Formats: sequence, C-alpha cells, structure tokens
Amino acid sequence: MKIFDKYILKSFLQPFLATFFVVLFVLVMQALWLAFDEIAGKGIDIFFILKFLGYLALILTPTALPIGILLSSIMALGTLAENYEFAAIKSAGISLKRVIRPLIILVILLSGLNFIFLNNIYPWATLKQKNLYLNMKKKKPALALVPGAFNTEIPGFSIKFDEKYGEEDNLLKNVQIADLNAGKGKIKVITAEKGTISTEEGSKYMTLTLENGNYYEEHLTNGMMPDDRAKMPASKAIFKTYTINIDISSFSDDNSMNDEIVKEHHGMLSIVQLDSISKKNKIEYDAYIENRADIFYNAIHAKKLYKYSDSILNRELAPEILDNFNLNNKSTLLNQAIQQINRTIDRNKYQIKSFKDQRKILNLYDFEFSYRISFSLACFVLFFIGAPLGSIIRKGGFGLPLIMAITIFVIYFFISQLGRNLSEESAISALLGSWLSTIILLPFGILLTRRATKGMGIFNIDVLFNKVQNIFNKLTEKISIK
Repeated sequence: MKIFDKYILKSFLQPFLATFFVVLFVLVMQALWLAFDEIAGKGIDIFFILKFLGYLALILTPTALPIGILLSSIMALGTLAENYEFAAIKSAGISLKRVIRPLIILVILLSGLNFIFLNNIYPWATLKQKNLYLNMKKKKPALALVPGAFNTEIPGFSIKFDEKYGEEDNLLKNVQIADLNAGKGKIKVITAEKGTISTEEGSKYMTLTLENGNYYEEHLTNGMMPDDRAKMPASKAIFKTYTINIDISSFSDDNSMNDEIVKEHHGMLSIVQLDSISKKNKIEYDAYIENRADIFYNAIHAKKLYKYSDSILNRELAPEILDNFNLNNKSTLLNQAIQQINRTIDRNKYQIKSFKDQRKILNLYDFEFSYRISFSLACFVLFFIGAPLGSIIRKGGFGLPLIMAITIFVIYFFISQLGRNLSEESAISALLGSWLSTIILLPFGILLTRRATKGMGIFNIDVLFNKVQNIFNKLTEKISIK
C-alpha cells in the first residue's frame, strides 16, 4: 500500500504547496496595503522595507498554514471523488479512514511544525517587525505623529493636532505645541490653525512652520512656590507665521534602525516567557489590588466601624444615631458623609480604567499562552472538516472549494476573535476563550467525518421531504375525517 499512500500524499501536497503560497502572498499584500500609506514615499531605504515584508511573511505563515491545509484537503478529496477514483477505491474495499491515514500523519506533523513556528519564529519575527516599524518612525518623525492625541515621541515637545493631510502627510490642522525643553512643565504653549512639517535630506532638524496662531509663555524659575508662580509675568503674542526648528538627531541615526525598543509585548514571547511574565504580573496585580483595598479601607475609616457590646451602651441615647444631634449638627454630619461618599465614588471611577487595563494585560498573556496551542491544532481541526467535506461535495479545483474554505476559515477566525474579546474583558476565562473556536468547530468535523465514512451527504433531503410528507398526510387525514 506504499504506492497508494504516496499517491494520496501527492494528491494533497500539490494543491497544498500552491494554495499555501497563494494565501501567504494575499495575506502579506493585505497587511502591506494597510501600512502602505505610512511607509511609501517617506524616504525609507528599500532594504528596510524588504526586511519589513520578510518579517511580515514569517508572522503570517502560521495563519496561512491552516488555510492551505483546509483548502487543499477539500480540493484533494474533492478531485478524487469527482474523477470517480473514490468509487474505485471503495470498490477495492478501502475505507475513507484508510485513505486519509497518511494525510492524518502529515497534518499532525504540520500541526507540530506550526506550534514550533508559533513558539519560536513567530515571536522573533513579531519583535523584529514591530521594532523595525517603530524605528522607521524614528527615522521619519512625521510618521510617529498621530492625530487627536498628545504626541511625545519627539523629545522636549508635546504636539497635538486634529488632522494630518497632504501627499506626504506633512500638513497639520489645529496644532497645539507645548515646549517642554525647559523642564518646568507646559510654560510655553503655541497654537496655530495650520502647520507644515519639512525635513531636508541629511539634516538633523525638523522644521515646523505654523500659520495664524498664538504664543504664550510663563517666565518662571526653578523652585518657585505656587503663590510666587501666580505673581510672575507672562508673554503673549499673535503671529501669522512662526517657525520652530526641532532637533531630531536621535531620530535620524541610521544605527537606530536595528534597535529593539519593545521586548515584552505578548506577541513577542515564547510560551515559557508568557507563563513566566504572566505569573510575575499576577503577583504585582494582586499586590496592587490589596494596596488599593487598604487605601479604600482607611479612606472610609472602616476600622472605626465596630460593634459596641450591650453592657457599655448609653441607655439615654436614641436608637437612631442622628436623633441624638440638633438640626445644625445633623446637617453638618450629613454633608460630611455625602462629601466623603462622593470623594470615594470619584476616586473609584478614576481607578476603574487602571484596574481594567491591568486586568486586560494579564488576560492577553493568558489568552496568548493557550491560543498558541489551540491554533496549532487548528490545522488538525480544519483538516477533519475539509477532507470529509471534499469527499461529500465531489468538487475539485479552485472554484467551490475555495469559497467553502474561505467561509469556514472566516467562521473559525470570527469565533477566535470573539473568544479573544470576551476573555480580554474577563467575560469568560482566557482558557475557554482561546479554545472556543476549536470547541465549536470540532463537533462539525466529527459529524462530517462520520457522514463521509458512511457515504452520506451533508444532510439527507429525502428524509426531510419524507417527514414533511408524513406530517402533511396526517393533517389531510384529520381534515377528511372531520
């Protein structure tokens, strides 16, 4: 049966290699299209763009692999069924389980390869790609400026603007700049209706030309008390054109293109590192929660809320505490209590975002840890959906199999993202969220495999029609009796 196994493997590997590289190319082009506006025409060296694409291809390989397996399994088994080779195989007494046995071994090996890739090459490529992208922004500071937020990437300045436009994205609208070089806070603030960024080749300065704006500066010295600061004079002016030369020598250093700035992002770590950092962060998070609980406990003076024994109660006191005070004292006590409660509520509202952000980070580490394993098994799960589906639909080629493969993988990806979002928000556990797509799709794979083994379709239309006909006959009999 070795010749038979080689034939089955050849029927699978030929479409697999073709579909894998086609899918990988499509995914890389899609990712490149999303980043095209930010890197094209910005003076970035072609060598670094090619490195960027290379890292991108390595990052997307684990995603292309299960899609390639799903599509090629549908195509391979569909072609065998379409050419009546399956009929000949079954007439020789060979079952579907025996036909796909060499493919199962191959898919297990590919799943293991995908896990090794996800655990080693994927984190390394993500680390290199993310940092290369950040360093591209350092080489071209205009890339680093994001509309609608205070940008502090350029040392000594905090820059905010509403919109970035123009052919080179160097035109800014409604600009606000805080000069922080003096180290005294926002004592110098410049606002303008428009701004233009220009950088000459090889220059260590970025020129920011502002139009129609205002200039405000406080004249302060170090170590001044708040009362003295309020008495100091300030300068104020209106301008039509104002030019600022910003030193970007630290950005334009060619050696910085290879710097690794970010190293502990959850996508840049192996499973061992994810587990280690997750445990470390959980200890810090628990200590943070305990500290905030102690602060809250002391803020509401909870340690004073204890019960007096009956023997020391003053029997002359009224049961209701407020009834023991006059009207003015009642008003004072109630106002103080309301203020204390409002301060506590405001403090808790302010801290909610901090709690959520830290919890989300922990959830992402836990999700990524389990998802690396579950996504490696996606090759196995999708194969057991694609192989029986191909034998059932009896269609090869890139037509119907391609449509079905894309539909199935989109469903798988959608469920995976749903599980990720739910686990990130702590709606479900990270373990359940990472395995949600596998838990939902695996039963369908088992069902399709059983039906394909028995030579049945996806669903039996005759059985459905017979049930409908029986119901109709019973209704007509009851009507005729009446």
